[in-house]
Amino acid sequence: MDEKFEMLLAMMKEMKAGQEEMKAGQEEMKAELEKKMEAGQERMEQVHEKMKDLIQAGKKEMRTHVESHVEEIKDQVDGYTGRME
Repeated sequence: MDEKFEMLLAMMKEMKAGQEEMKAGQEEMKAELEKKMEAGQERMEQVHEKMKDLIQAGKKEMRTHVESHVEEIKDQVDGYTGRME
């Protein structure tokens, strides 16, 4: 009976060691996953900022383009009104 009991204890120790090893592996995987998620979040924030900058640049370019057309139209209208006077 003692032999079976010792064998049972040995098996329980092995199981406990295996569980601890699995827990350590899970903790390592969790840490790696968190690190990857943080890096992904940072990348998304960088892309978001770049997109905002591109949108602002596009708006500025469009505003400049429209303003130049408005000036051309004003010049044409001034030319027509000058002829009429």
